[in-house]
Amino acid sequence: MWNPFGKKNNDGQLDKNQTGFLARMAMKKMEKMTPKQQMKLAQKMMTPENISKNKDKIMAVMEQMEASGQITHEQVETAKKQFGL
Repeated sequence: MWNPFGKKNNDGQLDKNQTGFLARMAMKKMEKMTPKQQMKLAQKMMTPENISKNKDKIMAVMEQMEASGQITHEQVETAKKQFGL
């Protein structure tokens, strides 16, 4: 499962020892949630108000991911359409 709070080691696996205290607490809370609760939280985070408020940060991260080869240009365009960017 994707974990937005974890840091990855060289193998691409999450390394819980390198995360901060608050990130570990948040990660444990997410792990205890049911999939339905996790989906509800994700929907709450991805509201149009939050997306428009953090548009510049989202765009910067997507451009950085594209430049590093983590995602393709088509994936960036698809994400922009989904988020309305």
